[in-house]
Amino acid sequence: MENHGGHTERIRERRTQAERDAVTVEIGYALFSAAFVAALGFGVVAGPALFLDLSRGALRTLVACGATLATVLFFLRTATVLVRFRQEPATQPSHPGRTNPDS
Repeated sequence: MENHGGHTERIRERRTQAERDAVTVEIGYALFSAAFVAALGFGVVAGPALFLDLSRGALRTLVACGATLATVLFFLRTATVLVRFRQEPATQPSHPGRTNPDS
């Protein structure tokens, strides 16, 4: 924000369609991979309940711990993917096919 003569002027950068598409793809990847990691975490913790003869209390404990772990893993994975995407510089050249930056 810049202050010019007592009023604040807001400057916005308009994103290109390619940039908006890249953000959409990255969000989709973050959510899909987070769901996969969360399901794996839940399965590792609560999975043994399917094969073992456990008391009702032990079963509930395993499922609750698995659900808690899955929730934490989901949000952690989503956040790390999106933060990493935000921090990466653009890898695409502004003029595809040109090797000289002055061309």
